[in-house]
Amino acid sequence: MAAPTPIADALAGWAAAARAAEQPLPDKFPCAACGIDRIVNAKSGTIRKHKAAKSDVLPCPGSGAPVLSARVPARSARGYYKDPETGDRYPSVTTLLDKGMAKAALSFWAAKVVAETAMDNLPAMLASSRTPEEREEFIKWLKNEPIRRRDDRGDIGRAVHRLIEARILGEPPPAQLASNPEFAPYIDHFHDAVRTWKLRFRASEMVVAHPGENYAGTLDYIVTSPLLAEALSLPPRSLLMGDTKTGGELDRVVYSGHKHGVYPQAGAQMAAYRAAPVGWLRDGTRIDMPECAPIAVVLHLRPEGWRLYPARCGDDMFQVFKGAQFMADFETYRSKNVIGEALTPPAPTSDAGDATTGRKDVA
Repeated sequence: MAAPTPIADALAGWAAAARAAEQPLPDKFPCAACGIDRIVNAKSGTIRKHKAAKSDVLPCPGSGAPVLSARVPARSARGYYKDPETGDRYPSVTTLLDKGMAKAALSFWAAKVVAETAMDNLPAMLASSRTPEEREEFIKWLKNEPIRRRDDRGDIGRAVHRLIEARILGEPPPAQLASNPEFAPYIDHFHDAVRTWKLRFRASEMVVAHPGENYAGTLDYIVTSPLLAEALSLPPRSLLMGDTKTGGELDRVVYSGHKHGVYPQAGAQMAAYRAAPVGWLRDGTRIDMPECAPIAVVLHLRPEGWRLYPARCGDDMFQVFKGAQFMADFETYRSKNVIGEALTPPAPTSDAGDATTGRKDVA
């Protein structure tokens, strides 16, 4: 595995690397072991199995090595990032936080959604109560409404992130997303936030990892802004991590006192990214991560407007993340061997004595 590129050189070429990653992989690529151009598997992005010399009896050690963008760890559907070069698997930051941090607000939100949906569909609910089969089907549809809405919000969030990245890189956005009027207000407000705070982007959608602490994730972006630095009492050239949230309602405060859609877990999330020592440019270059400020920013984008919130992400918040990581590990693994089988009561004895004192009754 190649040594990481120094951060001063790496971030300078971040945008170019991201654009290069959009290009198809080459048909051939130099093998790091034998130095000869070898065929690249188009599907996996790895060098096809080969021999360094025809007389060799073993394959070249460079066989199967990923090239270019295929070297960037990708998140699986099960919430793990796999390093293609080492084979190491790391749980994702968001998966660890989801498992390790209680989210009472989600329970209340889900209950509210189910209640509202039931009231909005009252005639259908009454009609479905006529038979057990219809009743069961309606209940199943009703309880899945929070999942449907969550997935819809997730689709919006992913689309907005993709559009933002295209704007940051100065590339044409995907036509299907750009033509959707639902996303236009988000992008307009994003541009307004960038202009207002004179944000300069140093990286975007970058995969980072902490092999020593066993986690990986994808940060939204790293920015510089003298205006932000001044507002946060930081040095003018400070690097700040940023995260975009598209859920919730603008300026609404929930029962816990938090902003709806912008929750304290964001600080723990970015603290994990900030502590990660390595990252990957989009072209597969592995870099040493820079030192970012212990304060990050959360950009809350909604159709009706935007707000930019500061969020602590220093060492104290990293300890919070590690606590969530510990609990996630417990939920995933250790919880399975805590509770045993129910104990079998002891067999009754023939003596009728007192079980506590061992004394027998005398007639």
